[in-house]
Parts: sequence; structure tokens; C-alpha cells
Amino acid sequence: MSDFSLEVDAGADQGAVIVGIDEVGRGPLAGPVMAAAVHIPFALHTDPLLRDVTDSKKLNAAKRELIAGALVGLVPYGIGVAEVEEIDRINILQATYVAMGRAAAALSDCLDKEPDLYLIDGNRLPPVPVPARAVVKGDLKSLSIAAASIIAKVHRDNAMSALAEVHPGYGWERNAGYGTAEHLAGIAALGVTIHHRRSFRPVREALLAGGGTL
Repeated sequence: MSDFSLEVDAGADQGAVIVGIDEVGRGPLAGPVMAAAVHIPFALHTDPLLRDVTDSKKLNAAKRELIAGALVGLVPYGIGVAEVEEIDRINILQATYVAMGRAAAALSDCLDKEPDLYLIDGNRLPPVPVPARAVVKGDLKSLSIAAASIIAKVHRDNAMSALAEVHPGYGWERNAGYGTAEHLAGIAALGVTIHHRRSFRPVREALLAGGGTL
């Protein structure tokens, strides 16, 4: 279970503003990549509402929705999005960094002071304006990163469900744009939409095979 040790080590108990950042949506064939940035004030880190916060992948959809609803009413956060056009233009890694930067900027607008440190899930650091630390498997170690992972996941899943209503037949409400058998069958039957990532091989191959754009 994620805890607050990394934040305390960085001075959260002395008033330092520590922010956790995580992303979701690097692997899907469709839809944007999103990131969330979360600051958990030291006074709130033991709040019972945070008891079940952990890596979003370890939670089922109903539990994620429940925890995300509690989080967004409790702690300051920001969401950052990089759209499909940006992913195709600058590649998914750089687009992920863009989404993280936008999440950090959105959170900064909600805070009384600039963050002292970003804790960022992964082994690479995006360009950010204040000191940052990459934390491998951070969503299992840091409460702030885990909270960001949950908010980002729920936000993106909801966005993909909304897109599924406009473009039925791909199963985005279930697969969130990942390359499942259902999604690949939808591409084969219906073609490629404006929300598909053309720089990703299955989509590119479908276009080469004559799959049109909706």
C-alpha cells in the first residue's frame, strides 16, 4: 500500500509542497494521453478517505470511481491532456511529458505557493520548472503519486466512454482505447476514426490496408 514516507522525507511535515504526478494512456491505439498532479497537504495524509489509495491498476473500476470522487473533493489536483494530434506529431513519450507539464501547471494555479518537489512515476523526468524526482513504481510507494494515478485513470476512462457514445463499435467504454480483440475487430469493420493514433502500428497498418477515416 502506498504511504507518505517519500513526501515526509522531502519535507512535507515541515510545510514543503510535494506534488505527485502520474500519467495514463501511453499504450492505447485511440484517445489522448492524460496526467494528473496531486498535492496532499500533510494535515490530510492520514484522512480516512485516503486509506485505500494505491496504484490505480490494483483497483477495480467501481473502487477507482469511489476513491477518485473522494480525492477530488479533498485535495488540490490538476489534469493535463495531450491530444491524438500531438501524440502523432511529437511521439507518445514527448506527448506524455506535455500532459504532465500541463497537469503541473493546472495544479499550480490552485496552490498558494509553487511546489517544492515533484514526485513523478517512472524512471525518466519530464522538463518541469521545479526540482523533481523519478520514482520507479511510484504509484505503489507514494500516496501522492497513487492519488494522481487514480484521478488520471478515472478521468481518461470517462473521456473514452464519452467518445464511445459518438463512435460505437470499438468498445472504448470497456477497453479505454487499448488494442483489445474487440477494438481491433472494430477497426477492421468500421475503419479508423479521428481519435485513433496514426503513429501506432495497428492503426497505421489498417490505414495502409484501406481502412478509412470516420
